[in-house]
Amino acid sequence: MSRRAPDSWLEAWERREQPMIAAVPWFALVLSVIPAAVVDSASAGALLLDLSLAALAAVWMLGFFTLHPAWQERKPLLAFAVAGLLVLMAFMVLHSPLFGIYTWSGYIFTYKLPMGRWRLLGTVTVAATAATSQDGGLPHSVQGALFYAILLLFNSAVAVSFTWFASVSFEQNDRRKQAVAELSEANRKLEATLAENAGLHVQLLTQAREAGISDERQRMAREIHDTLAQGLTGIITQLQAAGNGADTGRRLEAAIRLARESLSEARRSVHELRPEPLETARLGEALGEVAERWSALHAVPARVTTTGAPRPMPADVEVTLLRTAQEALANVARHANATRVGLTLSYMEDEVALDVRDDGIGFDPAGLPVPADGGGFGLTAMRQRVERLSGTLDIESESGTGTAISARVPAPCVQEPSAQEACVPDPGVPDPYSPPVSEATT
Repeated sequence: MSRRAPDSWLEAWERREQPMIAAVPWFALVLSVIPAAVVDSASAGALLLDLSLAALAAVWMLGFFTLHPAWQERKPLLAFAVAGLLVLMAFMVLHSPLFGIYTWSGYIFTYKLPMGRWRLLGTVTVAATAATSQDGGLPHSVQGALFYAILLLFNSAVAVSFTWFASVSFEQNDRRKQAVAELSEANRKLEATLAENAGLHVQLLTQAREAGISDERQRMAREIHDTLAQGLTGIITQLQAAGNGADTGRRLEAAIRLARESLSEARRSVHELRPEPLETARLGEALGEVAERWSALHAVPARVTTTGAPRPMPADVEVTLLRTAQEALANVARHANATRVGLTLSYMEDEVALDVRDDGIGFDPAGLPVPADGGGFGLTAMRQRVERLSGTLDIESESGTGTAISARVPAPCVQEPSAQEACVPDPGVPDPYSPPVSEATT
């Protein structure tokens, strides 16, 4: 059986507190009028006066407090209502001390007065009425006056002390409520700010990718203009010259040479576009296919491992990681003299990582040479491509211990238009696009 939390218990008490306090004066009035009527039942006049005073008190409370609670917001009217009720209580106690039971509820009404001298004056008045009830009426002797003074002093001290401490407690409670409300509002604003920052982060990543795409298009346009367009122009010029009969052999040879160079440039440019393995497969499968071909060509075992839950990713992320793997494998084949290679594709919450490790001869990363023309991407170009997507490329290598290349790229989930793939696949259900761990050997 679960226990209720303290906060919920306090909130439930606060909801019941006001109705319970409002019912106390009515209950005390009934407890007062019944014994007073019994005592004065022998006298018709006294009994009628008891009932009349009780009825007048009930009408006064009903009219000023129960039926018109909004009147308590008007301070002059509230002061008049409380003062009239305290005077009525004094008459009731002077007529019959048994009405002192009802007099104690006067503290509830005086507490409605503003904090300060008016509340203090009302509290002392109620204490004096209570002392009169306890003494059985006003004193008629010096000894009785002394005892009455002691009762009055005691009642006043207790009433004023409790009223003061209650006021301080309620004020502290109001301040705590205000502090909790301000803290809740601050938490709400903080959550909104965090959500906004997350949106801005995704927006910045999108803008970074768009900027990378724009840069890539500009680069391709420059390359086509500087290589293919110029080569084709040269071919046309040479063929036109050959058609005129001027040194035909040399012109045709030059045209063929320009055509081969342009074809080489065209192949290199096409190589920069979306790789063919990604046209029909996901990144994990594409890496496995690339590793298998490379292993068959170079007779070096290459193992591909996928960790995490595979998910759809932007095309530029997949292309970047596949190109990184291809260039890393090409470097292993040219320089590492390795006997085995391992590739690990790791899907994490908001990024994806590719690690390529070999057991080759290693090198000094601080002394990397400038990539030669026609040498592919090169480590420098790999780093630029990864950093263009706001990612990082780390290279660890030492002579004789092999090399490890780690590329990490932000990759928030992308829901595909088919809506058949969830952004976060169920780990218990195999992903049809994610190949099992594969090992390509010759």
